[in-house]
Amino acid sequence: MTCALLATALAACGGGSTGGDVAQATAETAPADPAFVADNEAWRVQRRERLLQPHGWASLIGLHWIELPAHYVGSGATSGIRLAKGPERMGLLQQQGGKVFLTPEPDAVLTVDGTPAKGRFELLPDISGTPTLVGFDEGKGQLGLVDRNGRKALRVSHAEAATLTGLGPLDYWPADPSWRIAARFVPHPAGKTIPIMDITSQQAPQPNPGAVEFEHGGNSYRIEALEGEEGGLFLVFADRTSGHDSYAAGRYLYTDAPAADGTVFVDFNRAYNPPCVFTDYATCPLPPPENRLDLAITAGEKKYVRPST
Repeated sequence: MTCALLATALAACGGGSTGGDVAQATAETAPADPAFVADNEAWRVQRRERLLQPHGWASLIGLHWIELPAHYVGSGATSGIRLAKGPERMGLLQQQGGKVFLTPEPDAVLTVDGTPAKGRFELLPDISGTPTLVGFDEGKGQLGLVDRNGRKALRVSHAEAATLTGLGPLDYWPADPSWRIAARFVPHPAGKTIPIMDITSQQAPQPNPGAVEFEHGGNSYRIEALEGEEGGLFLVFADRTSGHDSYAAGRYLYTDAPAADGTVFVDFNRAYNPPCVFTDYATCPLPPPENRLDLAITAGEKKYVRPST
């Protein structure tokens, strides 16, 4: 399912018109102090810089699922896995014993984790912790293996991808301190998981350390959390702006680690669009049903409009 089709299908998750909720939020908005606004502006600059990295999310040019025991890989018409950019004949890809190997063509100039490729080598997937990265086109192109619940694919990026070189502007609601909320982390028993569907319709259990509970406008809300970075939390949610002013399939948000008393700050000003907004070749996790909120979160990143090509 493409991102565009999925966005259309999930537009209903945000409910109907958000006019009343937006009016209420506007009435509650307090003037933000200059330091708060400057801090959010710095975060937005960093957000764009990450997207503009040569092999960031906006640089993806292909996601090729590996269906057969062997595929020839390259940009040429005879390749079973045909790349949008790169050598006409890159090499032979083989699946053996649950592993994936690549044998480069003699005239293909490739690197493996920065070192010139010499003979057949194994591709370690992204979930291994030490994924193999294959470079081509003098480093402008990069290829790696992704594993989604046992299903494997080649993900390909290129520094000259049109989605990267033509990246459009990112739009945000005005920075609003009322959307930086002191919430409460409610831990789950150790080892608890939650089923998470991704944009390719693959579902897998993900660690679910607890939930975040908060209040806004006199009502209580709850978001089931996934594991974040350095003890923090990763929130995947949709709200009543989804499919209207924000991306239909939801947004993402990271928090710092909860304090000892369970307090955790959830700053919706830093809610951002998933990678599949910018490319059709990402495997974005989608909000579980528990995380579709009856609340218009008028903060953070708005819907991205891809520039016409």
